[in-house]
Amino acid sequence: MISRINGKLVEKKENMVIVDVNGICYEILIPEIILNSIERNLNISEKISLVTFHYSQVMPSRSIPILIGFTNEIEKEFFVHIISVSGIGPKVAVRALNKPISSIADAIDRADVNMLSSLPGIGKRKAREIIAKLQGKVGKYGLIQDKNVKFEEKVLNEDVKYEAMEVLLQLKYKKSEAKQMIDKALEQDSTLSTTEDILNHIYKRRSEY
Repeated sequence: MISRINGKLVEKKENMVIVDVNGICYEILIPEIILNSIERNLNISEKISLVTFHYSQVMPSRSIPILIGFTNEIEKEFFVHIISVSGIGPKVAVRALNKPISSIADAIDRADVNMLSSLPGIGKRKAREIIAKLQGKVGKYGLIQDKNVKFEEKVLNEDVKYEAMEVLLQLKYKKSEAKQMIDKALEQDSTLSTTEDILNHIYKRRSEY
C-alpha cells in the first residue's frame, strides 16, 4: 500500500500530476481544489510531497492500481468520509471536490442540498445521501483554512450545447425534451465540456429523465 509520495513534479494536467520518484513516474489523481493550491505554490521540476489514497480499480480482465493525492492527512480523511457514502466511488469523489473542503463540510452540516448537488457528479439524490450519512460528523473539516484557494468555473461553449441539441433532435427527441435533458445533465455535472460528454451522461442517467 502506497501511503505517501515524495518526488519531483514532472507534469500537471487537469485533476492529475505525474511525480518522478528516483526515475519511476507515478500518475496521481488530485481533486481540483487541492490541485489549484498546489499550482499556486509549486513549479515543474520542484520537489512535491503528497499523502496518498491507494486503491485498485477492478475490471473484468485486470486490476488497475490508482493513486489519489492530498497535501495532508486531514484532506485525505475528508475524502474517505465522502467515499463512505453509498454510490460515491473514489473517482467520483475526486471530481466532486472542486470547491473548498471547508465549504463542502459546512454545506453538509447545514444540509444544503443545492450546494452539494452543484458539485460535479453529485445530483440531489446523492447530496441527500451525503447529508444523511455525514451530517454532524465533519465539523472539524469546516475549520480548514482553504477558502482563499481560487478555482475557475468552467464555462461551457454554447456551440457544444447546440451540437448536443442537434444530435438529440436527429435521434427523434422533441426540442423541449432535448433542452430539458441537456440542462439537467449540466446541472448534475458541471464538468461536462464536450458534446460527447453530455450525450454519454444523458445515456447513463436516462432513467432519471
